[in-house]
Amino acid sequence: QAQLVESGGGSVQAGGSLRLSCATFGVYDCMGWFRQAPGKEREWVTTIHVGDLPTYAGPVKGRFTFSQDNTKNTLYLQMDSLKPEDTAMYYCAADLWRCSLAYYNYDYWGQGTQVTVSS
Repeated sequence: QAQLVESGGGSVQAGGSLRLSCATFGVYDCMGWFRQAPGKEREWVTTIHVGDLPTYAGPVKGRFTFSQDNTKNTLYLQMDSLKPEDTAMYYCAADLWRCSLAYYNYDYWGQGTQVTVSS
């Protein structure tokens, strides 16, 4: 059974916006977003620990916003001022007790949603 389900990806022009959603089906201590472009290692984007504010990777800080709607058990990644270098497969991830920047420490993953930004 899917623990996390991402949606909201698509193709936009540079400067546009997208909002990704991550539906959760469990109780987690940490939630994060990662992305992976072809030929590159999976990259940390943002993480939120229960009870804390989210933290962001430098390349997305000021442009991306990680939020949650507890009534819907859904997390959102609002992406504004998108750049071609943001093009990647975006993954929602979760862990029961660890908040790590390393993708391999997360036990639960969604299937990914593709984001493509054109010049």
